[in-house]
Amino acid sequence: MIKTRKLNCGTVMVLEHIPYVQSASIGIWARAGAVNETKKNAGVSHLIEHMMFKGTETRSAKQIAEDADKIGSQMNAFTTKEATCYYIKTLTTNIRESVDILMDMFLNSTYDNNELAKEKLVIIEEMKMIEDSPEDDIHDIICGQVFKGMPLAQPVIGTKGSVSGITRSIIKNYIENEYTKDSIVVSVAGRYDEEELVGMFEGMFDRLKGGKTVPAHGETPHSPTYRVKVKDIEQTHICMGIRGVKIEDERFYALMVLNNILGGSMSSRLFQSIREEKGLAYSVYSASSSFVDDGIFSIYAAVSHEKAADAISAIREELLKLKKEGVAADELSAAKEQLKGGYIFGQENVSGRMFANGKNMALLGRVYLPEEVIAGIDKVTNSGLEDASGFINDFSKYSATIITNRKADLKKWML
Repeated sequence: MIKTRKLNCGTVMVLEHIPYVQSASIGIWARAGAVNETKKNAGVSHLIEHMMFKGTETRSAKQIAEDADKIGSQMNAFTTKEATCYYIKTLTTNIRESVDILMDMFLNSTYDNNELAKEKLVIIEEMKMIEDSPEDDIHDIICGQVFKGMPLAQPVIGTKGSVSGITRSIIKNYIENEYTKDSIVVSVAGRYDEEELVGMFEGMFDRLKGGKTVPAHGETPHSPTYRVKVKDIEQTHICMGIRGVKIEDERFYALMVLNNILGGSMSSRLFQSIREEKGLAYSVYSASSSFVDDGIFSIYAAVSHEKAADAISAIREELLKLKKEGVAADELSAAKEQLKGGYIFGQENVSGRMFANGKNMALLGRVYLPEEVIAGIDKVTNSGLEDASGFINDFSKYSATIITNRKADLKKWML
């Protein structure tokens, strides 16, 4: 059962009690991510996430880790385009100690200048790691192309220049304005005593500012762009993208099902055609990512250098086939079952439930119940698939990037 409780300060808690487990996952969600940043402070949300593990007024970085380890808890954090989550998974018997550690980090981190200087270097090394992973790098690039001129274009990690220029005062100012009472959500899933748990958080967020102003971001029309990045690698990595749908778009579930059919599984069309039949790629897939105000649909493949043009042509073929022939009834049914299975499997652990509930409450102000999600998938029809495919099967509207070891006329291949 999922419940919401509002603390006296107005901060929302979303609670899912699971009586048959012996653990709980506790997450503090802040609606602050790359979309809340400027070019000057790009990457500050991610840097703050790192710095919260670097010491508080009463705990050193080492003590934070040791205090979590000695009670058997697992602690981590992550930053996305739209939110940051700090979480700890713990035994039910150690919830109070775990909340104390998590809230100490969240409210009392010192953002020491010496630690800040070191952590900037760590993040710059992380940037190099992404550069050394073409699959990660190319998805950041295509996102920048598809959302050019919009906040969603900004990479979560920022740039070397922006991160290097972030000071302690910039961090403190960003936290003050973005980590407000109404932009924080506490999400808990597992076994706990509700009143005792709520009591642990009561008064904790009182010192934070009140209302947060969320600026309206106008949509910039997407015009296809093409980029070739040359570097010494063994394969050519291809990624193409187009605008998708936002989370609450009526076509959300239809595009989810369509993505599964096109490139979301081993039985998908792209996998069977480009890998199994044509032998052009080891890795090939499509992905649909939805945000509060927009979305992106992308197709990725990694192929031998001399096969890049053939792979792009084969992807075009599959999109054209989708447009001409649509989807068979058995294919639609199988895709629905795959998606429902994946969703239900993800719901069978406390952290999965905490993440889903927290994200939805932080970004949308509501929780999607499991039966709603299953019903949404079940309701998808061929007519709905046609509506969803209408804006992803026009190959000429895709932006594209390749990372390869040679010069290439990507625009010619795409057109």
